[in-house]
Amino acid sequence: MSKVTINGIIRDATAEEQAIIDARETAWNNNSANRKLNKIKKIRLQKLLETDFYSLSDVTMSDAMSTYRQALRDIPQDYTTENEYDLLLARDEQGNLTHSIWSKS
Repeated sequence: MSKVTINGIIRDATAEEQAIIDARETAWNNNSANRKLNKIKKIRLQKLLETDFYSLSDVTMSDAMSTYRQALRDIPQDYTTENEYDLLLARDEQGNLTHSIWSKS
């Protein structure tokens, strides 16, 4: 049974309040994949912005950079499961992303 606080008073939730709490928790848990994909898209956008200067007309983009940028753009179609999202979001002890997709090399 959950606790609720109303006007500074903590008490057990009623059955109706508990049903609302449970529904919110279920909705939050069911939306986990979408939250992860949104994080991935933000990281991807940052990585693309960091390499946008390579696409300027006066800069020759290497094949490796072109392939890297295309792989970033293809993430939403190439990675579609929550397990794959977890791999994309994995970080090492220093907080660096560990999946090879994020590496420019």
